[in-house]
Amino acid sequence: MASLFRDLTLGHSRRESTPLKPPPKPSQLSIMPSKPTITTTDLGSPLGQLGTQLTDSDLRSTAYEIFVAVCRTSSGKALTYTPNSSISDSPTNHSPNSPALQRSLTSAAASKMKKALGLKSPGSGSKKSPGSGSSSGSGQGKVRRALTVGELMRTQMRISEAVDSRIRRALLRIAAGQVGRRIESVVLPLELLQQLKLSDFTDQQEYEVWQKRTMKVLEAGLLLHPHVPLDKSNPTSQRLRQIIHGAMDRPIETGKNNESMQVLRSAVMSLASRSDGSISEICHWADGIPLNLRLYEMLLQACFDVNDETSIIDEIDELLEHIKKTWTILGMNQMLHNLCFTWVLFHRFVATGQAETDLLDAADGQLAEVAIDAKTTKDPQYSKILSSILSSILGWAEKRLLAYHDTFDNGNVDTMQGIVSLGVSAAKILVEDISNEYRRKRKGEVDVVRTRIDTYIRSSLRTAFAQRMEKADSSWRASKNQPNSLPVLAILAKDVGELAINEKQVFSPILKRWHPFSAGVAVATLHACYGNEIKQFISGIVELTPDAVQVLRAADKLEKDLVQIAVEDSVDSDDGGKAIIREMPPYEAEAAIVDLVKAWIRARLDRLKEWVDRNLQQEVWNPQANQEGYAPSAVEVLRIVDETLDAYFQLPILMHPALLPDLMTGLDKCLQYYATKAKSGCGSRNTYVPTMPALTRCTMESKFAWKKKEKSANTQKRNSQVATMNGDSSFGVPQFCVRINTLHRIRSELDVLEKRIITHLRNSESARAEDFSNGLAKKFELTPAACIEGVQQLSEAVAYKIVFHDLSHVFWDGLYVGEPSSSRIEPFVQEVERNLLIISNIIHERVRTRVVTDIMRASFDGFLLVLLAGGPSRAFMHQDSQIIEDDFKSLKDLFWANGDGLPTELIDKFSTTVRSILPLLRTDTESLVERYRRVTLEAYGSSARSKPPLPPTSGQWNPTDPNTLLRMLCYRNDEAASRYLKKTYNLPKKL
Repeated sequence: MASLFRDLTLGHSRRESTPLKPPPKPSQLSIMPSKPTITTTDLGSPLGQLGTQLTDSDLRSTAYEIFVAVCRTSSGKALTYTPNSSISDSPTNHSPNSPALQRSLTSAAASKMKKALGLKSPGSGSKKSPGSGSSSGSGQGKVRRALTVGELMRTQMRISEAVDSRIRRALLRIAAGQVGRRIESVVLPLELLQQLKLSDFTDQQEYEVWQKRTMKVLEAGLLLHPHVPLDKSNPTSQRLRQIIHGAMDRPIETGKNNESMQVLRSAVMSLASRSDGSISEICHWADGIPLNLRLYEMLLQACFDVNDETSIIDEIDELLEHIKKTWTILGMNQMLHNLCFTWVLFHRFVATGQAETDLLDAADGQLAEVAIDAKTTKDPQYSKILSSILSSILGWAEKRLLAYHDTFDNGNVDTMQGIVSLGVSAAKILVEDISNEYRRKRKGEVDVVRTRIDTYIRSSLRTAFAQRMEKADSSWRASKNQPNSLPVLAILAKDVGELAINEKQVFSPILKRWHPFSAGVAVATLHACYGNEIKQFISGIVELTPDAVQVLRAADKLEKDLVQIAVEDSVDSDDGGKAIIREMPPYEAEAAIVDLVKAWIRARLDRLKEWVDRNLQQEVWNPQANQEGYAPSAVEVLRIVDETLDAYFQLPILMHPALLPDLMTGLDKCLQYYATKAKSGCGSRNTYVPTMPALTRCTMESKFAWKKKEKSANTQKRNSQVATMNGDSSFGVPQFCVRINTLHRIRSELDVLEKRIITHLRNSESARAEDFSNGLAKKFELTPAACIEGVQQLSEAVAYKIVFHDLSHVFWDGLYVGEPSSSRIEPFVQEVERNLLIISNIIHERVRTRVVTDIMRASFDGFLLVLLAGGPSRAFMHQDSQIIEDDFKSLKDLFWANGDGLPTELIDKFSTTVRSILPLLRTDTESLVERYRRVTLEAYGSSARSKPPLPPTSGQWNPTDPNTLLRMLCYRNDEAASRYLKKTYNLPKKL
């Protein structure tokens, strides 16, 4: 057995026998550029704490001792290697470019494991793995021997040749003393304590440090983390604890026959030999968790190039083959190996600054093996380790993924895919294979991966949104005193929109691998975040301000952009994206703008109506108040309307065309209200026309006796009808003319306003052709009709006021009263002419003809009323017809004015009725009676033959109208008419 140990030293090649040389001095070492080195990470070890002060260096040394022990009996392949590590003890410094390194090696050429894991070879150039191929050097030219696996492992684990030599000497001594024993039945630290003496070390201090480390290993393996649970009251454990603690203060004597050593050996072997029911030859001194896992972790870390911390050596296949020989001592198996190797790959990726995505991908690939293992075993110990490692990986990944906008950008987004894959794989194993709660549910109810990605997206975007809020607030504070500065929420909306686009372009393509609607979830989250802010903002708005409109417009644009992204992302979903859209309840920003604009419109219209009421109450309608002859209030109300329209189109909104009808309707009603108030109280035609007197009959003898009395009674009656007009100077003829001019002015200005509205619409930001091509909603509908009706009413009112009120003393009370020849129409014509001059100086030329025409019509109506309903004070004889016809001709000539007045056609049109009645004055009484009988018989039939009924008064005079003929007879001053009326109707001679 001793010869076996001697012949088969650790990995020694039978093909090469060149002895190892001491390492170069520090000055001789090549200074090699390196990739990122291992740094402190925020990862705690998921393998567990040892509870003793064993450093990584201590664990590495112990792991190497175990490795050497288990591998001494197996030779490894010879590997070419030039030691260039600062911890190498080789005496010769050969350049890595030496021709001796140009030997082709199968291990360097192709590693099956590296290919399987997708790992690249160590860095190019001067960076070479310890066992890699060769390149030309600086001329040293000395042939180097092949390097054994043992030498490779020593270099990788940073063990000096002196330490390695000491370990191998100790192992030879152990083998010589325990021939036939398998290495897994040996408590290696115990044997090393006994075999190595002070003389094997360079000095006392080194020896004491080594001894203390070895005692700590025994404490960790047998007392702190035993493979078989230890009873606290076990006397052996208490005795061993005392020995170890004593050794910490003073080194113990470790000779073979030393009493203290015998006590130590007895205690150690007693504890290490306790069996858990498995093979009894195995000593359980290093296979307790977590010590065994930490030691194995040290061995696996040797797979990384000592000169390139991010690369795995090409000889990993052979190295792992030897590392796995430690399983019997460390209690490892393939599943635990897969798990530990996953952790080592992942930890190295993190510890080297996350620079090499190959390591991340390798860890992810190895985790796929772990996932298979997790489904095939129910070992609670394995599950506990699995949960710890996966929780650590997941925790680290989620720390970055829950705020991936802070972690990743365009520069390192490639890393994100690997981290996401690793994180969701870990989460899936944790939930599906470890969680009891998950097992109780049907697997179809929980989509672990999609749920995790959903969580990452929502969490990260909420964090990013909060950061954008702070940024927007800072931007606003920095620019709030500058002109045209944007409100905070408008800035935020722009930033959120950019965030959504960046999400869609950069992150969603990666996350879509695990979540088909990742972009939709992202924008739904942003929509909700911004929605909380905008809804609070909307609830606090009390009036339409530029800032409010800017914010609401920005919110509306943002919402449309977010919804568009969601729709595009969900186009292939089963529900067409309805689920995502349901997560995005509308901001109602546009509706809020509409409400604010409508409130703005209502406020403006209310103020305008109040202004109209106040100013019309004070308006005196004075012709001298304005050179144009219309009311100052009209000028002002039109100015306010124009300013309101200008202000409306200056509102920073996009729905000018949509809300314009509301404004137009309101302005239209205000102007209609003004027109209505402008004519209010002025009366109408019927206000001034006297009451039709009852039919009566007078005699020539009596008419002068009662004429004066009747005149007084009639005058009093008429005055009572128009008494409301007499005490108010605002209802004089000049004031009527100003009112008419005012309504005409408003009517004329409406066309100007409508054209200006079309211009505003064309210049509007949201203008569309149909918005101003269809002019119905841009026109005033009520006001034009109100103005036309008002002008008509006022024109008729002033006409009939002049004729029947202002000139009643020369017309109604004087014309043809008594003898027609002595009370003719000349005084009335003169007064009318005087009023026409007043009107022509005030009234606008566009409505002058209308007013003069109404005065003419009122004069003609009055003239007929005198002839047919002038009361008992008027009586006409047959020969008076010529006087009356001449007077009517004078009246017509007044309005013709020798061709300067009204057109002849217009005069003829309105004088038709008078001209049809005047011939009745020439007709003799008998013919009138006969005509009356005939038309009565035609109207009432044969029943009217003996005594025709009194025909009703229609006021529509006509030579064929029974009432008109009867009235002509009533005012005929002769015996024949008196007899007929007396006999037929017995009419009274007095009223």
